[in-house]
Amino acid sequence: MLAYSEFGSATGTPLLIAHGLYGSGRNWGVIAKRLSDTRKVVTVDMRNHGYSFWSDAHGYEDLALDLSEVIDHIGAPMDVVGHSMGGKAAMMLALTRPETLRRLVVGDIAPVAYSHSQIQFIDAMRAVDLGAVARRSDANAQLADLGVDPALCSFLTQSLDVAGKKWRFNLDALAQNMPAILSFPEVQTRHDGPVLFLSGGASEYVARDYRPTITGLFPNARFAKIPKAGHWLHAEFPREFEGTVRAYLDAPDV
Repeated sequence: MLAYSEFGSATGTPLLIAHGLYGSGRNWGVIAKRLSDTRKVVTVDMRNHGYSFWSDAHGYEDLALDLSEVIDHIGAPMDVVGHSMGGKAAMMLALTRPETLRRLVVGDIAPVAYSHSQIQFIDAMRAVDLGAVARRSDANAQLADLGVDPALCSFLTQSLDVAGKKWRFNLDALAQNMPAILSFPEVQTRHDGPVLFLSGGASEYVARDYRPTITGLFPNARFAKIPKAGHWLHAEFPREFEGTVRAYLDAPDV
């Protein structure tokens, strides 16, 4: 089962948060703590990330199964927030195991195939001379020299085991499965439950052209944007992200 952390013990519907590619549950600690005043919040490390197990398989059917195992263990149904890769995994969970979740928030991603690649960040992490890294700032400097944006350098090195001289990513499996990560499985079902697609106003990940596909799979989808936010909307505008998620999950009728 996935490694996970729990925050709070309030009696509201528990919330599970699924991070995106190259992330970890640790990235969501601040938001999880804030939201835990009214509910238990669970942050997971997705497979091949953080402290979770490594596997050669990394399709969205696999990731959805991982989430369902955590929810079954803690107690269904749960509310689910998923960002990017985690959002696709959460959508697949809703489509295949709808009884495991109550409300779903999908952060800046759509159930479509994207043409861009994220393989360049794997190449950059592989190029870091971990033997010369004594602290995270050393790795940040190397990544920056390799052309990685400074904000993303700090994000990636949150998953660096400095003492162990290794990344807490299965870089080989992620590289091998990159086409599947960028895509989305073809499914013959739909999820009729409430879903909020929350995107960044400056992001193009949830283009208006994708809405027919989204509503075909999620006919009760709602859409909201955080103005000026990019793809990493929860990191750029955490208060606004938290407030929108809280209002949606706590609404008496969605």
